[in-house]
Amino acid sequence: MNLFLLLGRIILGGFFIYSGVNHFIGFGMMTQYAKAKGVPFPAIAQGATGLMLLLGGLSVVLGLYPFVGIAFLVAFLVPVSLMMHNFWKIEDPRSRMAEKSNFLKNMALVGAILMLLAIPSPWSLSLVP
Repeated sequence: MNLFLLLGRIILGGFFIYSGVNHFIGFGMMTQYAKAKGVPFPAIAQGATGLMLLLGGLSVVLGLYPFVGIAFLVAFLVPVSLMMHNFWKIEDPRSRMAEKSNFLKNMALVGAILMLLAIPSPWSLSLVP
């Protein structure tokens, strides 16, 4: 069972690490998208959210300060979902469906990472400070 927990942490945390890296690789393009969605101070928000994703993902993979890492990820996912994937405001059916899929995916990720809080700390096979 410990191996399954580690594998799940690597997959879930790796997704967030990958997303955080992409925030910096595609910084200009993603900043413009955030600006178009009405995000205040989009460049600062882009850098901050990229960092939140990286730190949160590393926390999940390594098992270091999991409560803090999970807090970063929830603090990223909930506002981003409401602001960037607000499908209820979109008229075009295809765009609405795409935003709804992203919104629901993000809510599923919130559920998955919140379940990690039910695992007593320190997690097995973790780096413990």
